[in-house]
Amino acid sequence: MNAPQVSGKVWGSLGAAVLAIVAGVFAVEGGYSNNPADPGGETNHGVTVQVARDHGYQGPMRELPKATAQRIYTQDYIESPGFQRVIALSPAVGEKLVDAGVNAGPPRAARWFQQALNHLGRGGADFPAVDADGRIGAKTLAAYQALERKRGRVKACELTLKLIDAQQGAHYMGLNKPMFIVGWADNRLGNVPPARCAESVNGGAP
Repeated sequence: MNAPQVSGKVWGSLGAAVLAIVAGVFAVEGGYSNNPADPGGETNHGVTVQVARDHGYQGPMRELPKATAQRIYTQDYIESPGFQRVIALSPAVGEKLVDAGVNAGPPRAARWFQQALNHLGRGGADFPAVDADGRIGAKTLAAYQALERKRGRVKACELTLKLIDAQQGAHYMGLNKPMFIVGWADNRLGNVPPARCAESVNGGAP
């Protein structure tokens, strides 16, 4: 028998949930950085110089407006990979995907989500497996909804967060960049607590 659902924060709209997630990314990423050991090079608000240039910003990275960074995050790390559709189902899982996408790339974060679903579906025993292609589409969303029906909404979220964290941790350890591992482990693993799994978006739907 599934555990009873617990009450949690209800976001008034998907837009409000998205803005809160972006604010959380800003809090972790901080301001300007230019660490020679960082493969992303010069960054501000977590946005690399290459990404900023791709979006038409040509000014000094130290002066990158926060509003520009917010637009980049929304376009490249939420709307383009389809993570807003996951946020509508589970703000907690959606936030995990956005944050992991900022740090490791949206396609990789999406694959971690899809691989987690395939394992949690017990190899297709509970619901059809999905292609781990790094693209969030109708089949991936249907698989997550099937997991919710099987395990309960909160437990589905908790299990998904755990398996994404497991894959993310293995990814970091395989990068052989010891000077960054403490920060990654401290800020990026377990950063969305299970208590957040009770959150929902008012009228949320993929």
